[in-house]
Amino acid sequence: MSARLLIAPLAALLCACSTAPAAVTSADFPAEAWSGAILADAPYLLAPGDRLEVIVHTAPELSRELVIAPDGRIHMPLAGSVMAMALTPDELATILRQALSSELIDPDLDVVATEFASQKVFVGGEVAAPGMFDIPGQIDPYQAIVMAGGLTRDAQTSNVLLIRRLPGGEVSSALIDVRAGLSDPGSAGWLPLRRFDVIYVPRSRIAERNQFVAQYIRDALPLPFSLFYAVSAAHR
Repeated sequence: MSARLLIAPLAALLCACSTAPAAVTSADFPAEAWSGAILADAPYLLAPGDRLEVIVHTAPELSRELVIAPDGRIHMPLAGSVMAMALTPDELATILRQALSSELIDPDLDVVATEFASQKVFVGGEVAAPGMFDIPGQIDPYQAIVMAGGLTRDAQTSNVLLIRRLPGGEVSSALIDVRAGLSDPGSAGWLPLRRFDVIYVPRSRIAERNQFVAQYIRDALPLPFSLFYAVSAAHR
């Protein structure tokens, strides 16, 4: 088991503690393995403030530029209000085609993201200055912790929690051994952070990841983050 990015189910993650309870899979924060390849190749997900160009090839008069509203939606003539947040541009294009199919014969359109809102991550827990931070470029989890003032004396550096929304609506989490990465930076293997990633540094070992997330992180996130993670397929 890798000491850098622990991505097995929670029982395996905490194998050093034989009495640790097994992970309980939840719809919001599944406990399945989190593949680094999937993370590296994950496409960009839309968020409030992003500017889009909707190009309707079969009805050019409907083409327009739109900005995703704070509630995550866009308003398109004949399609109405459509949830765009946490979707890829291609997923949004598919939904718009379906919405316009009752008004147009075989609607053909593309969605292109032309401008992106600020790229923010949330760093909380045992750091000196928890909060939301703009990503100044390609940074890793430890660099985000440094932006938040560094670790406190009580930080549990071998169980730093990383949460990310994946394409398709899934939200997954992984434990990162920051201590091992600091000891051997060349083999740390930390992936670059993405917008709306959550880094949480606990005070003690996380025994039940899903319960911990629901109780201490998801419900305490700032509005932009909690809204992004709360969007479900039923509201798109």
